[in-house]
Amino acid sequence: MNLDDAAARLEALGNPTRLRIYRILVRAGAEGLSVGRLQAKIDIAASTLSHHLKSLVVVGLVTQTRGGTTLVCHANYDIMRDLLGYMVEECCAEGSCAPIELPKVA
Repeated sequence: MNLDDAAARLEALGNPTRLRIYRILVRAGAEGLSVGRLQAKIDIAASTLSHHLKSLVVVGLVTQTRGGTTLVCHANYDIMRDLLGYMVEECCAEGSCAPIELPKVA
């Protein structure tokens, strides 16, 4: 991953609503969630949800598939792992530090 891609993805996740959407999709697993179910979970207007989803899709964090009339959103786990890896790949490269243990997030 390059710096520009990482910055764009982090910028997309820098919005609280988009971060909430993304976390819900990550929790949904490989099956993803339909836009309708996602909208019901976060209780926002369809146009607002569409705007936020577009931002996540453009940077590759979310993919969408269509099944008939249903649009299903999926977290792109490969991109998520790449982004997390990019963030920690040079941890303590110029010094010494204790290994980082990430807390469990509920």
